[in-house]
Amino acid sequence: MDAILDHTMIRVEDLEETTEWYSDHLDYVEHGRMEADTFTNVFMGPEGVGDEGALLELTYNHDGRSYEMGDAWGHIAVRVPEGELESAYDELMDEGVEDYRDPESCGGRYAFVTDPDGHEIEIVQRDHGARWSLDHTMMRVEDADRSLGFWTRKFEYDELPGGRWESDDFANYFVEPEGAADEAMSVELTYNYDGRSYEMGDAWGHVAVRADDLDDAWETLMTRDAEDYRDPESCDHQYAFTKDHDGHEIEVVTS
Repeated sequence: MDAILDHTMIRVEDLEETTEWYSDHLDYVEHGRMEADTFTNVFMGPEGVGDEGALLELTYNHDGRSYEMGDAWGHIAVRVPEGELESAYDELMDEGVEDYRDPESCGGRYAFVTDPDGHEIEIVQRDHGARWSLDHTMMRVEDADRSLGFWTRKFEYDELPGGRWESDDFANYFVEPEGAADEAMSVELTYNYDGRSYEMGDAWGHVAVRADDLDDAWETLMTRDAEDYRDPESCDHQYAFTKDHDGHEIEVVTS
């Protein structure tokens, strides 16, 4: 199955404020917009995101609702070149971005900021992909074996070479389709060993994967016992949704 990650969706309470934040601080541009009667979707990312690069979908509901962050979703991560972590973080601080977790507090390996709605954004160092492009989306899972099996069987994902981190308290596993371009986004599965459960919240929406043919991809997912959450017919044959075992929503979209 062709299932490159297409985008990550987050919900925002002030569309103008949030689009300006990503534009001003991460140099994102608008790649697409969908206006409906009750909501607006805006797709943003670096100008040179690349054919297999992922975008960020900002969803604004017109009814003025607020959102709960939950803890089942962790963060998105954005890239800066190797050796530029501290300067990139200092740049954001000079622009007035909230000082959340600086490089020193993270051992000089990464750092974190938050957007206006409180979504966590990790800054990682990579020698590939456009500056500030999406590197991965982290989700927390309650059964690592089951979650790795889900992504392997349902979407034919593999662990990235060197994409596993085992510590005394938790493990991180990075997965993406075999042969994905360096610019592609991956999924980070975080498993904490203490057996905790997670709240999904509604401030995070979904990750989306690309398929050449929506109906064929959906049939394959059903054959592989994926959850029939929202099938193509219920979505006017424009997209479809399944879920993993922890309830994270996964949209299937066409290329």
